Amino acid sequence: QVQLVESGGGLVQAGGSLRLSCTASGRTITNYAMGWFRQAPGKEREFVAVINLSGQYTNYRDSVEGRFTISRDNAKNTAYLQMDNLKPQDTAIHYCAGRTHTGNFYSTLGVDEYYNYWGQGAQVTVSS
Repeated sequence: QVQLVESGGGLVQAGGSLRLSCTASGRTITNYAMGWFRQAPGKEREFVAVINLSGQYTNYRDSVEGRFTISRDNAKNTAYLQMDNLKPQDTAIHYCAGRTHTGNFYSTLGVDEYYNYWGQGAQVTVSS
């Protein structure tokens, strides 16, 4: 079993930056692709970004491409989401998630039901 804990959320003005951290315990994240999802009030949870086991492949939703950067430090058992040039529409609870790297990974990387482990979420609020 893997336990994930997010940190680093908060309130920031538009144009500002935040870095979310996702620290795992129980098992090493070496065997898991790590993703970030978010859910705004009254909206469905949506995919934000994912990074594969080695860290050499990343994928982002269009609206954050070029502003957000996902990374991982397997030695620290931690994944990160650096968020720059934040916009009010980025306001949401951001969740860290981990999944096994199955054969259909690339075709399902944005589908939350394929993620096995989830953190409790970190609130990100961007004021205009």
